Amino acid sequence: MTDAPRPSPNLSMDRSLGLTHRPRRNRKAEWTRRLVRENVLTADDLIWPIFVVEGENVRTEVASMPGVERLSVDQAVTAARQAAELAIPALALFPYTDPELRDPNGSEALNPENLVCRACRAIKKEVPQVGLITDVALDPYTSHGHDGVMEGETILNDESVAILVEQSLNQARAGADVIAPSDMMDGRVGAIRAALDGEGFQDVQIMAYAAKYASAFYGPFRDAIGTKAVLTGDKRTYQMDPANTDEALREVALDLEQGADMVMVKPGLPYLDIIHRVKERFAAPTFAYQVSGEYAMIMAAARNGWLDGEKAMLESLLAFKRAGANGILTYFAPKVAEMLKKSA
Repeated sequence: MTDAPRPSPNLSMDRSLGLTHRPRRNRKAEWTRRLVRENVLTADDLIWPIFVVEGENVRTEVASMPGVERLSVDQAVTAARQAAELAIPALALFPYTDPELRDPNGSEALNPENLVCRACRAIKKEVPQVGLITDVALDPYTSHGHDGVMEGETILNDESVAILVEQSLNQARAGADVIAPSDMMDGRVGAIRAALDGEGFQDVQIMAYAAKYASAFYGPFRDAIGTKAVLTGDKRTYQMDPANTDEALREVALDLEQGADMVMVKPGLPYLDIIHRVKERFAAPTFAYQVSGEYAMIMAAARNGWLDGEKAMLESLLAFKRAGANGILTYFAPKVAEMLKKSA
């Protein structure tokens, strides 16, 4: 017995649905998708984090961050020129400090000839139009890998803030445009603002890492700055609990009250809800950091052929814009800016 023939599909059946609203009409072609697009990623949204290291003409890849290199100061200047050509507004500088220069109090942070200060002066001399954002925290400089000074196993808050203030002034004198305290010590934004104003740096901005979580996604970054092997314990007594959201709003409110010009949420993709809540509540310039672990995951999956790396990269960055971020610190910045430039 043979199966009975199946009826042909009624291709005109959709005409009987009686639909007034057909959202697919706005998706039918690229031109109309562009017209109704709600969020757009541009080079203006990008901040490029770079790692600086001692030496001359040095470019050393970070093994856990394929495509990311530690750069000597002269190569950091070259990167700044590249940023200017690609219309990337700003660089964020992080040092790989020689282990012999690290001590329990992070003294190298106050050296006016440290890597960050030399990079600031060199870049500002050659590429003054590119903004420079400098990290304020002691972890690249301490022998124990923490963001502040320690007494026993305790991270001392007020004593750490006093050092962070001096670190901020050191960076401002070297030409930093934006001071970005990432340490999560209580009261550091107000203390830094008062010190900057007191020395005549009223125009130096503060981008506060206002909601920085104790995240598992920082591992490759710690490789890049050389602290992973030396970190003792963890940072949960000062970085935020990943389970909390209301606490983030309290932290942001305090930093804005103390004089922060901009606030940041870190990490990025796992905390899109925090970015959205911060932007909705405060309507202040809000930034996200697509951290090293996020970058490494996309790169690893792309290199294994598990996903389209370029599409995943762009989609992930667009998610920050959709959540409300004004801009994104991302290691993808030069690649994205180049793609956007070619498609313009």
